[in-house]
Amino acid sequence: MIKKQTAGRDGLGEFAPEFARLNDDVLFGEVWSREAQLSARDRSLVTVVSLMSQGLTDSSFAYHLESAKNNGITKEEIAEVLTHAAFYAGWPKAWAAFRMAKEIWKTDDKVSDAKSLHAQSMIFPIGEPNDGYAEYFKGRSYLAPVSVKQVGIYNVTFEPACRNNWHIHRAEEGGGQILLCLSGKGYYQEWGKEAIALNPGDVVNIPAGVKHWHGAAADSWFSHLAIEVPGKNASTEWLEEVGDDYYDKLGQ
Repeated sequence: MIKKQTAGRDGLGEFAPEFARLNDDVLFGEVWSREAQLSARDRSLVTVVSLMSQGLTDSSFAYHLESAKNNGITKEEIAEVLTHAAFYAGWPKAWAAFRMAKEIWKTDDKVSDAKSLHAQSMIFPIGEPNDGYAEYFKGRSYLAPVSVKQVGIYNVTFEPACRNNWHIHRAEEGGGQILLCLSGKGYYQEWGKEAIALNPGDVVNIPAGVKHWHGAAADSWFSHLAIEVPGKNASTEWLEEVGDDYYDKLGQ
C-alpha cells in the first residue's frame, strides 16, 4: 500500500507546481498504485535496478531502497538483485549501491535474532511471510496454518508495531473469529472502544459484523492463533489502516 506522496509539492510546489503534481499525483498516485499490473514489491525491484544502472546513489536511491525494504524485500534478496545487476550495470555502480543498501538493511540481523527468540517462546511455528495479505498489514507478519480441516486455525505472528487494517468478518449466519494469544504483547480494538492490551493466555471473541483490528505492541513481537468460526457465506471486509498518529499513542 503506497502512502500519499507529497515530496514534489514540499520541495518544488512553488517553483514547479506542474512537475510537483506529476510527481505526487501521477507517478506515485497512479503508476505506483497500479498493483493489478505489478505489485509495489515488483515496482521497487524495477526502480532500484534502474537507478543503480544510472549510477544514481543519491537521496532518491536511498528512498527507493527504504521503500523496497518496506515492501517486503529481504536483505538476502536485495543482495542477490544488486549482484545480478552488477554484471549488466557495472561493478563500481554495484559497490556504491551496496554501501547504501547495507546501511538500510543493517537492522535485519537484530530483527532475525529477536524473531528467533520469539519463535522459541511458543510451540507453534512462526511460518512464512504473510505475503498474500501484506496489503492489509502495516509492517511484516507471518502465517503458519495449524489446521485447515473442520475449522481453520492459523498462527499469525506480527513483528513489533505491525498491525492489520480495520476489518470486519461478515457472515449471514454464525461466523466471526476467536484469537488465542500465544506469545509477546499486542493490542485489540473494536470500533468506538478503547484498545486493550493482549498478553499470552488472553482470549478474544470477535462476533461477525464487528469492525476491529489487532497487532503487536511497538516494542514486542506478538503471536496469536486465529480461529475461524464457521459461518454461512463468511468473508472478510478489509478497511482503512490504523495510522501511526493513533497507534504511536498506545501504551503512553
